[in-house]
Amino acid sequence: MSERETTIHELIPPHRVLPKEEGEKILAEFKISQARIPKIHLKDAALVGKGAKAGQIVEVKRLDGSLNYRLIVDE
Repeated sequence: MSERETTIHELIPPHRVLPKEEGEKILAEFKISQARIPKIHLKDAALVGKGAKAGQIVEVKRLDGSLNYRLIVDE
């Protein structure tokens, strides 16, 4: 499966890498630190081709419309 195919597969919800300012706003809004957010690995198929870097926050939009946030890690 090519990189493009993995990022548009119907079972992978849309992932959006947030700009630093927006990530900080999310942390402040929920009154949490990066250490408290669920993690996603930098090499996860959903992040392929998105220019993601460790330390950034990803917004995941589920099929029901809910938004979840993950911290990108490279461990």
